[in-house]
Amino acid sequence: MGRLKVFEINLSNSAGVFYAGQVVEGHVLVELTEPMQLREVKLNFDGVARVDWSETDSSNNRTSYSASEKYFTKDELLFGKTDISEGDFSELSNGRHVWPFQFQLPFGLPCSFEGPCGYVRYIITCKINRPMKFDHKIKKIFTILSTLDLNLNPSNMKRVQDSKQKQLCCLWCKSDPISASFHIERQGFVPGEAIKLFAEICNGSNRKISKSFVELRMVTTYRATTSTTLSSRVIASISRPEIPAHSEDIWSGEELIIPSVPPSFLEGCNIIDIRYFVQLNVDPAGPALDLEIPLEVVIGTIPLMSVVKQNPPMAPVAFNDALSWPLPPPSKPGSAQIFPDLAPPSYNECITGRVNIKDKEDEYTRGDFVFAPAYTYYNWGHASALPE
Repeated sequence: MGRLKVFEINLSNSAGVFYAGQVVEGHVLVELTEPMQLREVKLNFDGVARVDWSETDSSNNRTSYSASEKYFTKDELLFGKTDISEGDFSELSNGRHVWPFQFQLPFGLPCSFEGPCGYVRYIITCKINRPMKFDHKIKKIFTILSTLDLNLNPSNMKRVQDSKQKQLCCLWCKSDPISASFHIERQGFVPGEAIKLFAEICNGSNRKISKSFVELRMVTTYRATTSTTLSSRVIASISRPEIPAHSEDIWSGEELIIPSVPPSFLEGCNIIDIRYFVQLNVDPAGPALDLEIPLEVVIGTIPLMSVVKQNPPMAPVAFNDALSWPLPPPSKPGSAQIFPDLAPPSYNECITGRVNIKDKEDEYTRGDFVFAPAYTYYNWGHASALPE
């Protein structure tokens, strides 16, 4: 196996999940089968966001857009000399070497995020710098969570509603409209909660409505210096059957469960923004566009106090083999915990799944590059309504 038998970065929190403001602790483990000459063993902590996409115009000209933000960077020398000159090196003996480390995370960091056109990513890199030879390098990706307390904005308690109607046309014929009113009891929710759906649909047309359905959409905005782009993804859905011509249908509290997703707004990041919409779709049979009623919801990390008092979540269950997890910190530095008796959340991998985060410069870098951030998930005993 060569001189380097083991090269690992291990975190004290094996799940690799931390809140902004907490301390990241762990150690670097190196095991050599024989002594190694090197300049230094250095650890680097990085927090960065990046967006990157391309667009093609009508003339087939391709334009690329990108932007980035740096949240922190810090180097820590684990072994070697602080000042090294050309040809200067040290010798690391054979055997097992363990270097502990600690890093204080700043407050106000945006939470980890992986999307099709950008990311917020937190990385620990360790490099063994060797004279006249390729360096050994390993990366460790970890999740940082931010706190979005729904209780800090009174509008999260308010009912959200809208209504629309649509005329169906078929050649020279015009029928009475289809119409719908749609509302939810409040705007603020956390993952694991159920959004209760209320709607009245009137099919005044001569055609049947194939179905009505509600989707929970995550809409992400990516911002570069001179352009923006959007991506929209359905993360949960539920449907009701067809509505005959000149008939009505009622949604009377059907539940749409919020899966594990990042909080709204991605606060702290200026180049990526996340919004959520619960949208009623009325789908007429034949050639016609759906009637759509979107309502914006806010997905936070700390639930509304009124909800917790009426229906407290249960003790967490293990999601994705999670063993030990951090407790959510206070909403603001120095403030008290809002719900001292609230059962802590679990932390579930993001519903969008794992992605390969290996960059071009990582061709010879060790580490696990298949990654998905984990987000808060409260146990109200619901099963998620996954997209159909």
